[in-house]
Amino acid sequence: MTTEKPRPGPPAMSPTILVIALSRRVEAELSAALGPLDLTVARLGLLGHINGVPGASFSELARMSGTSVQSVHTAVKSLVGAGLVQDRTARAGSASAIELTEAGAQLLGEARKVLAQVDTQLFGPEADPIQRRVGTAIVAAFNGASPP
Repeated sequence: MTTEKPRPGPPAMSPTILVIALSRRVEAELSAALGPLDLTVARLGLLGHINGVPGASFSELARMSGTSVQSVHTAVKSLVGAGLVQDRTARAGSASAIELTEAGAQLLGEARKVLAQVDTQLFGPEADPIQRRVGTAIVAAFNGASPP
């Protein structure tokens, strides 16, 4: 007779934990792929928001990014220093109108190509079947369609 307790079974499936685990893998893959462009996932997101809403204010960018206005100020200052964005007004007391420069638009285009490669790698025809289903379901959910 043994006194060892039986090993517990796997925990109940939690969509929260599953999404977090998958998102960490996706972010790691995207981060590695963006590295040669000297971009982070956060900087890519900010460039995308600026491109999507030309002339956006710091407050609008903070809301879209889910971060503080101070963090957006710091990030935009860095992007301005890199020649990727410009603030057309940039005067004390004036609302900012932030937009991509030509270099920023070009970098965003290159980053979109990298993103497409990561999407294919993680969710495309050769990817793990479960990940393909998750990717299809996520896209369908945000497009308002039912997944197949």
